[in-house]
Amino acid sequence: MKAIGQILNEGVLVNRQWLNENGFDRTAIDYYMRSKTLKAVCRGVYRKPGPTLKWQNVVYSLSSLGFSVHVGHMAALQFHGFTHYLELSGAKVISIYCEKKLPRWTFQIEIKDKLQQVSRNPFSFDITKGIEEVPFGTWDWPVRYSVPERAFLELLSTVDSPAGIQQADTLFEGAANLRPVIVQEMMEQCGQVKAKRLFLWLARRHNFPWFKKLDISKIDLGKGKRQIVRNGILDKDYLITIPKEMVNGQTASQRFI
Repeated sequence: MKAIGQILNEGVLVNRQWLNENGFDRTAIDYYMRSKTLKAVCRGVYRKPGPTLKWQNVVYSLSSLGFSVHVGHMAALQFHGFTHYLELSGAKVISIYCEKKLPRWTFQIEIKDKLQQVSRNPFSFDITKGIEEVPFGTWDWPVRYSVPERAFLELLSTVDSPAGIQQADTLFEGAANLRPVIVQEMMEQCGQVKAKRLFLWLARRHNFPWFKKLDISKIDLGKGKRQIVRNGILDKDYLITIPKEMVNGQTASQRFI
């Protein structure tokens, strides 16, 4: 049996099951703990002593333990450089998606930024389009991120307030270079009508060239009205309510009750 230092890289988190499957029983784990070759970061989760952990260490470790996890929503947009349009400070919230409920220790490990599993996924979990691997750390570990076109839809699927729409509108200022082919594919595979309608409303509002290249006839936009915000203005094209302060030239008769 190889020593723990030969098979466990610095910065990777493993659980007791992984250690057992790799030939380390309770006695061996206790030995490595006493010799400070192995460190417990929380109940049942271990690492080699080393530099301060980052959230990417946790996400990669989850992947190596069999969880199909990816970084999306606002965290992916931040990674791709969209949030410089917003004033963000302090610890970040890293939104992650996984079909399974992630183990409790994911959110208990002491790291600078906060991990959060998003419960509402506008895409079926078997849809892996729009997710890319980005190398991280000394060993170029792959961390999976939503591409911007998917991340915007993930974000819009959770918007339910005027402030949320205004924030999304600010982020969209940087969306001039979205790829129409990828947008089309993501829109066709997205399962949430509200997110798709709001995405199209924002794209039309900013009048990006790629918006004109979309084939909206192939996108399922559902039927009927959707109330995103209370006391908003009903957009006649996409049948969603928009904060009245964001709509020019609308009349009171178009207000959604």
